[in-house]
Amino acid sequence: MIESCSRIALVIRRGRRRSQTKQRVRSLLLRSVARDCRRSQLYVDSTMTPASYRAGSLSSVRLVIARCQVDYAGRLTAHLPMATRLILIKADGSVSIHADDRAYKPLNWMSPPCSLFELEASGLENLSMPVAEPLSAIWEVRGRDGDNLQICLAEVYHDSFHDLGVDPGLQKDGVEAHLQALLAEHPEALTPGLSLVRREHPTPIGPVDLLCRDAGGAYVAVEIKRRGEIDGAKHGLTNARHWAVEVKRIAGLEAVEQLTRYVDFLNRDTLLAPVGGILAAQTIKPQARTLAEDRGLVCAVVDYDALRGIDPAIPTLF
Repeated sequence: MIESCSRIALVIRRGRRRSQTKQRVRSLLLRSVARDCRRSQLYVDSTMTPASYRAGSLSSVRLVIARCQVDYAGRLTAHLPMATRLILIKADGSVSIHADDRAYKPLNWMSPPCSLFELEASGLENLSMPVAEPLSAIWEVRGRDGDNLQICLAEVYHDSFHDLGVDPGLQKDGVEAHLQALLAEHPEALTPGLSLVRREHPTPIGPVDLLCRDAGGAYVAVEIKRRGEIDGAKHGLTNARHWAVEVKRIAGLEAVEQLTRYVDFLNRDTLLAPVGGILAAQTIKPQARTLAEDRGLVCAVVDYDALRGIDPAIPTLF
């Protein structure tokens, strides 16, 4: 903003014509405001006049409970008749409309980046659909691709702002890091006589989760996953032809193929060879087990609660 003001002063000092100066000042101001709004994922439309629209830039979450009618126009059209709903406006610029059902899924929404403009209730000529109730405000949310979400507010029951601060992120229990730590402490849970040599043992293609030794002293590479599977649907593989064409492309993402490569590289080290492999997971799908056994690898299903010392007889909520 300071840089923009300096440029404005420079334009005025050059003594250009008054009309050109005003136009230049307005352009610089709009550019500066738009830049500031982009940092918060909210955009200002320079064609809108400040008298009719107020561009919002939020640093917190806004919660609105109101009777509202919602109309969406974009790749398709959608209409929500007048009813009481929750409107959630997040600091990332997203706007979503919720009913008292459907868990977390909104009835309609606009993903960021988008711009939110608040109109006076008198701007009825801008309505995309007629409204039977008196309105207190009209909101227009515009996406970058030209999508438009129009929210007609009748009676507003609640309107509040909340600063949520910095979110530390979701910390899941039972993720691969937790399984690795537990199996490093109890490698015998995979097979009797197994002992740990090293965690995160390096290879040319990345570290193997655990390098162990079996009861006979042979080295074993252990790859740990929460679920051992080959998810063809995730990669768009819906029939046998797609599988035949695409299996090599997706194999590097799968647990079995990853472990196969680790074992192959470790066996090139004469000080370690021969090296076996164990795929450890809480669940292992039949396809992954078949592929692993075909390549001489062992599959081990681990019980996360048992590793933590939790008695399975104790009832849990989930």
